[in-house]
Amino acid sequence: MRSRSIGRRPHSAFPVLLLLLPALAAGCAQDGGGPAAPGNAWQGPSAQASAAQPSGSSAAAPTSAAASPTPANLRHVFPVRASNVAYHPTHSAYPGTDIFADCGEPVVAVTDGRILEVSRVDRFSSRVLLGPYNGGLSVSLLGDDGVRYYGSHLSAIESGIDAGVRVHAGQALGKVGHTGNASNVCHLHFGLSPKCTGHDDWWIRRGVIWPAPYLTSWRKGGNRGPAAEVVAWQRRHGCPKAPTTTSAAG
Repeated sequence: MRSRSIGRRPHSAFPVLLLLLPALAAGCAQDGGGPAAPGNAWQGPSAQASAAQPSGSSAAAPTSAAASPTPANLRHVFPVRASNVAYHPTHSAYPGTDIFADCGEPVVAVTDGRILEVSRVDRFSSRVLLGPYNGGLSVSLLGDDGVRYYGSHLSAIESGIDAGVRVHAGQALGKVGHTGNASNVCHLHFGLSPKCTGHDDWWIRRGVIWPAPYLTSWRKGGNRGPAAEVVAWQRRHGCPKAPTTTSAAG
């Protein structure tokens, strides 16, 4: 399927993207479609009771999944602080958005909330194409609206960004990169989802609703919130215990 770009495509990245789109579709589009790999980097407290948490990652206690109506004063901002960005309204295999920008551009908190999960070590292996490590360096944030905002393929994560830390809209979380299965194309994989409980849910965390309409609003200075759509999705689907597609991504 051909998709129409939204916004201005980075001038420096455009020729490279044309050459690497097939690799990106096969790589980043694979971020989470099979059983979780052993030694999950996104362990919660229940897993930590029986196994030591891997070095370089952290996870906050499981949180109730249902999002709440967006508070009237809750602000949303575009997740990459750069003028030269581009993204598409669709994504391979499941809802999500790849935001293309130069490596090193700041990735910021979309809204006020609490850091849920952080992965500071790139554990992706081309020998394991499906599972929780495809996002490389990654951060997820539980917004005060109850929505989980997930960004991956980072090149770095800011000091002090750890599970449980409060952040505010626009606060720097990390930098755009191409860790994980990003196929050496600098971009941020961005996903919207509810926070499910009791297990690592990377197949939900990667994204369950289409972010592009919200990204377009935020990029124009709007404040459209995804909470209602996330709540509606969870009412229909609950918290699936396994991936519903065979493709994996960020």
